[in-house]
Amino acid sequence: MTTYAYARTSSVEQQAGLTDQITRLTASGCDKVFSEQVSATDMTARKEWTALLSCLKSGDSVVITKIDRAARSISDMVGITKTLRDKGVSLKILDMDIDTTTPTGELMFNIFASISQFEKDMMLERQRVGIASAKEKDKFLPLSERTYKGRAATARAKLSSAKGLLAMGKTKQEVAKDLGIGIASLYRMLKEDPSTTA
Repeated sequence: MTTYAYARTSSVEQQAGLTDQITRLTASGCDKVFSEQVSATDMTARKEWTALLSCLKSGDSVVITKIDRAARSISDMVGITKTLRDKGVSLKILDMDIDTTTPTGELMFNIFASISQFEKDMMLERQRVGIASAKEKDKFLPLSERTYKGRAATARAKLSSAKGLLAMGKTKQEVAKDLGIGIASLYRMLKEDPSTTA
């Protein structure tokens, strides 16, 4: 069993912050620290995070100092934690004193998952209300003058999510299933995306 750590800051100007993270992670007993200076929003650019995920085995642990070092949101953190759990890997977050191998850590994970689901439900409800309101205002107008024309849901709209899931170590088959798209559609949009290297 190996304990890996991940440290990240958004830019090279934050060297002191990166050094502080590495110092704390090393002091916590981590066997190897992966670190990089890159934005959290671009999962494909996070080469060290991808490298960390690729070397994990069941029984290993991942340690970070704060949620925002690895994730962009609570929802993102829930997804990352699930990916780690599926690999048999535990997660520790130093600033929150969370360890998913403990009952308290498991409780916190479940709270995060509940908050994430609540946020999604609220967003969908606001979206439904907004669409209904727009349709009501527009129903007597000619189609060309309507503000609400609907939105075509395409696999291409899910490209960012797909790239993020792939960067977290998921297979293309798993990503296609998670996003509810065909595997052929996933391969096509990745091939057509100029920023995709593989």
